[in-house]
Parts: sequence; structure tokens; C-alpha cells
Amino acid sequence: MASSSGNDSSSTPASASVSNTSIVVGGKRLSKNAPGNKSNPPWKHCVEVPGTKKLKCKYCPKVMSARVFRVKHHLVGTSKDVEPCISVPEEIKIEMLNLLVGTQRKPSQIQEEAVSGGASGASSASGATASAPSGSNIFKKSILSAPITLNTILKKNLREEACLDICTAIYNNGIPFNFVNSDDFKKMCNSIAKHGPGFKPPSYHECRVKYLKQKYDMTMTVVEKHKVLWKKTGCTVMTDGWTDKRRRSIINFCVHSSMGIVFLKSIDASHITKTTEKIFQMIDEVVVEVGEENVVQVVMDNAAK
Repeated sequence: MASSSGNDSSSTPASASVSNTSIVVGGKRLSKNAPGNKSNPPWKHCVEVPGTKKLKCKYCPKVMSARVFRVKHHLVGTSKDVEPCISVPEEIKIEMLNLLVGTQRKPSQIQEEAVSGGASGASSASGATASAPSGSNIFKKSILSAPITLNTILKKNLREEACLDICTAIYNNGIPFNFVNSDDFKKMCNSIAKHGPGFKPPSYHECRVKYLKQKYDMTMTVVEKHKVLWKKTGCTVMTDGWTDKRRRSIINFCVHSSMGIVFLKSIDASHITKTTEKIFQMIDEVVVEVGEENVVQVVMDNAAK
């Protein structure tokens, strides 16, 4: 390229592209990633903090070190070594994401460069063989380091959004935190993920009618399997008495067998005088329901007496 004349340099700033990795600004050569290099897209989304070597994001109050790596990750929102920007426009985020992914070379590209470099080095000097192990180690290090892929970044951002929405629903509806430790919660999340985008959640009517009936039918099918076993091996009728928050006396009736425990029903015994006759009458009704020939024993706790 032809250099500018002395007269031209006095009327315009002395800046010219020198190479792919540096530029000249005001007679000084700057790295391509330096803050003074306005040709690098990330810098135009930050402003320099006077008297410091830090940058401030134009879209949020975040102040960070003047490193292009951190600026990119801040704008994309990867949470890698820097807090994500929550106010960056979507088009800027996509632009920075493409730049971030573009800087990660594929292992196949690195291998091709290593092979081509080794071949040219061998033809130019006999000492190239001695430097081969060093090049080999560099290649291995590049392969082992996990590259940042578009899919990785997008999945991480999508998970953050999904987790925030799930937790917001838990907070707003007073759902116990232990709910997330249940197998039902994990199964629910997996089923939604299998469906993919566009999943339409069940409506209020479907929850209280359609799927409630389906779940009831499924439960009764399981209970019928238990009843078949009761006839073969016998079972134990158990009572469990307790008091709820409204100070009501509740008695639960369950049946235990080798297959497990089945809950039969609950009785509000708040207004029932717990005499021997009344307790016997309640238990007798349950024994008849289960089948007198199937009941081996009855187990009661003190609260149910």
C-alpha cells in the first residue's frame, strides 16, 4: 500500500492498518484487541473510565477490565469471568456471539495448520525435527482445551431463563422448595424438554377434569393389583390419627401388604366421641371394605384411640 504524504498526515489522523493483529494510531502500534483499536467491534459498546484502565458498558452500569475477551462474554451473557449484561439489545448480543464463536478454531483446522506448518518447516531446515515435540504439545493443548461453541452458549442462556421462570412460579405460588427434589419434578421437566419448543401447558379445565380423571383411573388400577395380593397373602389394616392446623382430629386408614401401603380414606373425627363402640364401628367398616377374610390384624396408634 502506498504511504500517505507529509501533507496528508497533517490534515488527517495518523491511523493505518498494518497487519491482521495490530494497527497504528497516532504513530503508535496498538494490538487489535487494545481499547484504542476502534476497528474491533466490542470496543464500540463500552466507554473508557477516565484515570483508569477499565471500561464501562454502554447498556448497564458494569465496569470491567479493558479486555476484549471479557467485553464479549459480558455482552453475550455467558457469565464467564464477568457478570452478564441484562440490558444489551438482542442484535448486539447475536453479533458478539458470532464473534465469540468465530474466535474458536475447530480441532481439524488446528491439525491442518500443524501438518502444513511441519511440512514447510521440514523442507526449509534440518532443525525442524527438533522442534516437532514442542509443536505437538501445543497441538494437544489446543485439542484438550474445551472450545466455546454456539450450542453451548445458547443452551446455557436458555437454561438460565428456564430456571428463573421455574423458580418464579415456585415463589409466586408458595410451592415448597423440596418440590424440586422430587422425582415428579424431574420427570415433568424431562417430559417438557422431550416435547421441545411450542409446548402448550395443561389448562385449568384439563387439570381439574381430564387429567385428574386419568390419574384417578391409573391409581385405582394400582389399587386393584394390591387387592388381588390381599386375597393371596392377607394384609394389615392400620390407623393413623393426627391433628391439622385447624385443630381438626383426622384419622387415616391404610392397608399394608408385601406390595406396599395403600391409603384408603380419612375421617374427620373432631365431632365424634372416641368411645370404644365408635372406634370399633369405624374400624369394622374398613375391615368389611377390605374383606374380613383378607385382614390378618389391625394396628392402631394412640392418637386414633
